[in-house]
Amino acid sequence: MSSAWLLPEHIADVLPAEARRIEELRRQWLDLARGYGFELVMPPLLEHLESLLSGTGRELNLKTFKLVDQLSGRTLGLRADTTPQAARIDAHLLNREGVTRLCYCGPVLHTRPSGLYSTREQLQFGAEIFGHAGLEAELEVQELALDGLLAAGVPQLTIDLGDARIVRSVLAGALLDTEALTELVAALTAKDGSTVRALAARCPAETREGLVALLDLYGGDEVLEIAQRRLPARGPIQAALVDLAWLAGHLRQAYPEVQIGFDLSDMSGYAYYSGVRFAIYGGGSADALARGGRYDEIGAVFGRNRPAVGFSVIDLKNLAALVPSGPVRAAVRAPWAEDDALRAAIRSLRSQGETVVCILPGHEQETEEFDCDRELTQVDGRWLVRAL
Repeated sequence: MSSAWLLPEHIADVLPAEARRIEELRRQWLDLARGYGFELVMPPLLEHLESLLSGTGRELNLKTFKLVDQLSGRTLGLRADTTPQAARIDAHLLNREGVTRLCYCGPVLHTRPSGLYSTREQLQFGAEIFGHAGLEAELEVQELALDGLLAAGVPQLTIDLGDARIVRSVLAGALLDTEALTELVAALTAKDGSTVRALAARCPAETREGLVALLDLYGGDEVLEIAQRRLPARGPIQAALVDLAWLAGHLRQAYPEVQIGFDLSDMSGYAYYSGVRFAIYGGGSADALARGGRYDEIGAVFGRNRPAVGFSVIDLKNLAALVPSGPVRAAVRAPWAEDDALRAAIRSLRSQGETVVCILPGHEQETEEFDCDRELTQVDGRWLVRAL
């Protein structure tokens, strides 16, 4: 019999010092998004399964916890990603004609961890722009993502750019079934050359050459030049390369300290991306800290096929472990006593934003989470703050 205090695998408590840092990051991201004009929404953690998975592909389905609603008998899901919910809110509830900017921050749950040390309960921040099909929207969400990570103190940021249209256009001539296509896309993302070549051998020559070329199309600006020569001369591919060059130019000008690269075969993440996609790395982490891109088709299942682009910080809890923790704000120590003047003084200090820790009787020598550098003491009948 397992101990009552044991938690499920890849599920963990968050203790005070870490929780404080995570909450600081959450507030920082939400305040930054508000400065960009994003409105906060709070979708429910639990929804009907078909709503959560509409237009999202197989991977999200596998990550979603499922249960039966005791009231209706319908299958419900615990969200594994908040983007489909934001698209539903835009399409079905807000129903605006112009541009809508939405942001959110809340837990997502996964049936399996995405990595060896990943948690299955992540705290996801995200921001989405609906209603604009131009590259200006992509640039805005990329700038918000970079601004947030820079403000958090993440060092050595790298943004990798790609475009779902490139892989899809190359695969347009592939005579493969769904299972083989899924395996091929996974092999391209993992740069698994032997698997890609084995599956590409079953495709027409132009498709085969394009798939093999994609294996090497990652790195710096030279990637776009090589792609022009080696990939099939198809309209979506050419348009994607032009868009990537435009974005890279603007990002390089605004963020000279950020390394900009390209990975044209990367299709990691969820299947709803339809155009430009990006991943941001930093802080010595091997996994992406943020991912995003364009996903124009996802709103169609909710009745409005609106242009949409966004990103999410995959897990604020993971991000908090990578960035330096700020100093704990010093507190004021106060005695506990049945003294109206003392209690009024404590309330006054707290209303001014001070942290006042009352020392309960019998615990005068114990330490607290908050370091106290001042104390509330009685001088000539008045309660005053003095340094310790």
